[in-house]
Amino acid sequence: MDRLLTVDQVAELLGTTVRFPRRLIEERRITFVKVGRHVRIPESAVAAFIDSNTIEPVTVRRSGLRRVA
Repeated sequence: MDRLLTVDQVAELLGTTVRFPRRLIEERRITFVKVGRHVRIPESAVAAFIDSNTIEPVTVRRSGLRRVA
């Protein structure tokens, strides 16, 4: 079973304000669970959100050719 996090816990985990995870929920950009009137976000959903929004650095290859002055 996946651990369910509060909006405050998700904000702390992401290093943002509480407003950001609430906006993700409102825009349906992250999976969430309604427990009565409470909203909980599975830990796996937070990990998936981070993975899907992670941008890998671009590696630049130098060509073997050099300019000669």
